[in-house]
Amino acid sequence: MSAPSPSSTKYAFVVASNRLPVDRVVDQDGNEGWRHSPGGLVTALEPVMRANDGAWVGWVGQPEVEVEPFDNEGIHIVPVPLSGEDVEEYYEGFSNDTLWPLYHDVIEHPSYHRDWWNAYKRVNERFATQIAEITEQDGIVWVQDYQLQLVPALLRAKRPDLTIGFFNHIPFPPVGIYAQLPWRAQILDGLLGADVIGFQRHDDASDFLRAVRHIKGYTTKGQTIDVPVDDPDAPRSRKGITVRHVEARHFPISIDAESFEAIARRPEVQERAREIRESLGNPKTVLLGVDRLDYTKGIRHRIKAFGELVEDGRIKVEDAALIQVASPSRERVDTYATLRDEIELSVGRINGDLGVIGHQPISYLHHGYPREEMVALYLAADIMLVTALRDGMNLVAKEYVAARFDSDGVLILSEFAGAADELKQAVIVNPHDIGALKDSIERAIEMPRRERSTRMRALRKRVRDNDVARWSRSFLEALDRHAPRNAQLDPSAVDPADRHREAQTDNMSIFDQDAQSARAAEDTREARDD
Repeated sequence: MSAPSPSSTKYAFVVASNRLPVDRVVDQDGNEGWRHSPGGLVTALEPVMRANDGAWVGWVGQPEVEVEPFDNEGIHIVPVPLSGEDVEEYYEGFSNDTLWPLYHDVIEHPSYHRDWWNAYKRVNERFATQIAEITEQDGIVWVQDYQLQLVPALLRAKRPDLTIGFFNHIPFPPVGIYAQLPWRAQILDGLLGADVIGFQRHDDASDFLRAVRHIKGYTTKGQTIDVPVDDPDAPRSRKGITVRHVEARHFPISIDAESFEAIARRPEVQERAREIRESLGNPKTVLLGVDRLDYTKGIRHRIKAFGELVEDGRIKVEDAALIQVASPSRERVDTYATLRDEIELSVGRINGDLGVIGHQPISYLHHGYPREEMVALYLAADIMLVTALRDGMNLVAKEYVAARFDSDGVLILSEFAGAADELKQAVIVNPHDIGALKDSIERAIEMPRRERSTRMRALRKRVRDNDVARWSRSFLEALDRHAPRNAQLDPSAVDPADRHREAQTDNMSIFDQDAQSARAAEDTREARDD
């Protein structure tokens, strides 16, 4: 692909992520357009970007497509082109077949290929070049997620005047696992180009600090890292070395809770929830799982636990039904194709062996849904099963809580999801312990209404008080402390009323947007291969 086009327009605040907050669409007549598709991150940052003349840098989601910068619904969009080879090696390869399994504690074995690493470096350089060209003097840049971990240092080398933040949306592994990566030092160097590095959990930040000490030998004190620099004007460490102070700590992400509750209160959504229960035969208990189809989500574990409960006679098939929504994800990757086959085989066996006429234990749905349908499912479900084997946060757990304005329902939550740090009134489980998971499901089924209500009210207060606006504001305030006085942002621009209005225009759930992105990537690869 050609280098990014220089832009004469400069921006004071730039957000960079692998994907843009818009999807390129082509109608039946061949006319091109852009569909705004905000998730939690976009909803949180749009008001700040508008208040601070911001721009969003990212890939359009399709290879071999070069687009000039444009405005979409008040956001300045600056596309970065990727070739088919870039998508295969940088995105599907190094990002999703090397970093993703490694950062999720090697649940599946990561692949290490030098060609993928070279592609990752090449694409990160392209992002850094584009950001450097469009950011004002003393501007502020916030880089998002594991696909762009080299960008902070590359950008600092090009533009030392900038204040740079980085947020890692997925877990960061313990140093014993991270050290397996052949390019472990280079990734750390890339991240340490930022002024503030954010993680989902305290443990993730601690693991990163340990990796910095163990692999780079740098000094850390609390949440601060002394990064050696060749700058006589920089502060000196206790060893007399000139250093730059980098802050690394956790900022747990959240959702726009207000918008989920508003949808749940709509009469038509409540009616749809009743229809869902009727379509299942009005069982006493409806259980729900909502995930991307990924080996980190523990889908096989919850299906096994539920199937054994029915087989053991602890649950009657007429009394309980499990709905499992599994959004398509990376289906051209062998590991994911195998996972789908395994799950669908398990569901088929359980339904065939244990189902009766008019009642099947599991309803398995391999596609995404609009946000209203997801909220109706949340209202229909007595029990929400979040059994991730490793998860940075898991926003589905928070969506379920936000939707339950009736203060009913039980959340069963894996201790290995970041949400478990906050949602302590959930029924916390170790999904690897199938026996204990079965006991927790049975306990949730039998839980008295008073206990359910007490737990849910506490969960809802936590989600409402710590919404996505608070998350973005806390990170930007930390970043602001590192910025020159003349370049400071106004993080308070995140206004709840604006947030609610923007959310109303979005009909995709957070989980469904991930599915949509995955489908777009798959569709474009299929088109290229054909």
